[in-house]
Amino acid sequence: MSNPLAASIGPGLGPGWERLARTIREALPVNQVDAIWAFRVVRREGRDFGTAILSRLEEDRRRIYTASFVHTVKGTKRGAFEWDLREVGSGPPEALDELLALVPHRSEEEEPPVPVDPPLWFPEAPSLPAS
Repeated sequence: MSNPLAASIGPGLGPGWERLARTIREALPVNQVDAIWAFRVVRREGRDFGTAILSRLEEDRRRIYTASFVHTVKGTKRGAFEWDLREVGSGPPEALDELLALVPHRSEEEEPPVPVDPPLWFPEAPSLPAS
């Protein structure tokens, strides 16, 4: 079965986002990620720059992260991929709006991020048949 990130193009979807989601799966317990917002990808000089905000509920704490990538799509370094994941705030679960206000913005003119359904990035592993 194909990956919905690779098959669909939209906010937070596409090759760079797919690679970022794969790396985040190894860095965080993604079953705790309850919300994702993705900014529009910016393409400059043959590279795609993507940034997303993730909300993670961990017992009695909400943690907010920024995740970003640079994916080289043209030139001799085509296919190169760099990523970063940073925790930018934490607080009680109900403090989502206050925590999101702490997230740094790339520019004042930037479009707001668009919500992305977490299962698109982190689908559950298929169940194994009972033996």
